[in-house]
Amino acid sequence: MKKTVAVLLIAVCCVLFSACSSEGSKTETTASTAQPTTSEGTTAAITTQTTTNITTESTTQTPESTAFNEPEAQVQSVEQTEQTVQTSALQMTIGDTPVSVDWEDNESVEALKDLCSNQPLTIQMSMYGGFEQVGSIGADLPQNDMQTTTSSGDIVLYSGDQIVVFYGSNTWAYTRLGHITDKTQSELKELLSNGNITITLGY
Repeated sequence: MKKTVAVLLIAVCCVLFSACSSEGSKTETTASTAQPTTSEGTTAAITTQTTTNITTESTTQTPESTAFNEPEAQVQSVEQTEQTVQTSALQMTIGDTPVSVDWEDNESVEALKDLCSNQPLTIQMSMYGGFEQVGSIGADLPQNDMQTTTSSGDIVLYSGDQIVVFYGSNTWAYTRLGHITDKTQSELKELLSNGNITITLGY
């Protein structure tokens, strides 16, 4: 009888041990199966964070790129404006030699510019007095004559319809038109004192 009971107890223990081992194995398998899910979740989180960081950096760099390009655009705008101003200035040529002129800001100069707006104005000049060249404009311009002592390079309006370019000095009632700025007195004398010339005004 005792042997039978002992055998039964041993059998029950074996069954219980087998059941516990099976449950433990299932738990380990479940835990092992759940672990990759956690790993995938972590990878997805890292990928999302990296993408967010890259997007943020790209967005941050865009204003810097825009700010870098703005000075270049401003420089180009200034250069274009300077070219437009240079093109719109009234030009003078003495014979075949272009000269730079600082024109006065008055009604006479504005009327002279209007005469040259459609086509260049060529004026036949004549030497006079050993200090100037004078020629007819072919139209009457507004006058604002004042007693003036001229110097080499001065350009004046005389009698309302004649332009005078000086390579010497004279005192008379003139309306100032401008002054040649890029020639010395000796260079102007060389251009203006060797016989009659033509001057051309235009754009």
